[in-house]
Amino acid sequence: MLNVIDEYTRECLAIRIDRKITSNDLVEELAELFVTRGTPTHIRSDNGPEFVAETVRLWLRRVGVGTLFIEPGSPSREWIHRIVQRKVKGRAVKRRGL
Repeated sequence: MLNVIDEYTRECLAIRIDRKITSNDLVEELAELFVTRGTPTHIRSDNGPEFVAETVRLWLRRVGVGTLFIEPGSPSREWIHRIVQRKVKGRAVKRRGL
């Protein structure tokens, strides 16, 4: 699951649910957001393989976006993502009747 949240407004800009999210999927999602919402000066993410992939790093550098990574085990930066994931997963389970 990919959640894109504006750190300042705490608005959820995108949610992508898939069995696997690749670096190309991430670039596609970010490119769409950058076109519709404007290009940010930087993005903050965890150290997931899709974020540290060379494809993503090179693309972000090319479009002029810096990267910041959340330190592993830093719940202060990840709490809002965890809330969004919990709500989305709960709704998905209810829809499937599980």
